Amino acid sequence: MLHASALDGQLDELLGHSGAILFYLVIWGLVFAGTALFLGVFIPFVTGDSLLFGSGLVAASTPNLSIAVLAVGTGIAAFLGDQVGFLLGRRYGRGYLDRHGGRRTRVAIAKTENFYRKFGWWSVVIARFMPWGRVFVPVVAGVGRMNYYKFLSSNAVGALAWGVGLTLIGYYAAAIPGVKNAAYVIAGVFIAASIIFGFRTWREDRRETREAAAKAQVSDQISGE
Repeated sequence: MLHASALDGQLDELLGHSGAILFYLVIWGLVFAGTALFLGVFIPFVTGDSLLFGSGLVAASTPNLSIAVLAVGTGIAAFLGDQVGFLLGRRYGRGYLDRHGGRRTRVAIAKTENFYRKFGWWSVVIARFMPWGRVFVPVVAGVGRMNYYKFLSSNAVGALAWGVGLTLIGYYAAAIPGVKNAAYVIAGVFIAASIIFGFRTWREDRRETREAAAKAQVSDQISGE
């Protein structure tokens, strides 16, 4: 069995200069795609809190990774992802939302619209910490024609609190005795659990969509008779 120091050495070598850049790009890409490309609809937890916390843990245990670069880049990726979502909603409207996903997604959209009407400016900030809200609030804000500069400011605050904040929390959590040595294992468990849960959510959504389509087809056939 490898000692923790030997394992750290191997992982440090793996995450050399090119590996560190790849690590940054994967984290930032997932955070950006979570809202900009609606990836968070299908795998909401892979692009969410667990990813940020886990990446901070890994950064704390890997000298080749800079927490400053990771945290700032994550905040920027989160900010840009929401900006894209907002502009898509403003340009394409409610029809764009309705085309993405099945019944579960439509329920989330309805919930998001109520949430946005209730909290306004703060909804963009608060939604960062909610898997469904993180994906849909920016688009709903665009559909609702929220003032661009108000959205810009709320998006910046949310990206700072969530993107930078959670990454730093993961980083400093490694200061807890025993956490740093197990950082890779903990991060792996977080991300693996997120992938499994996200896959199950996506599969259930697909199943519900197929069932709804089958019921609609049967209903059309009965009506035709």
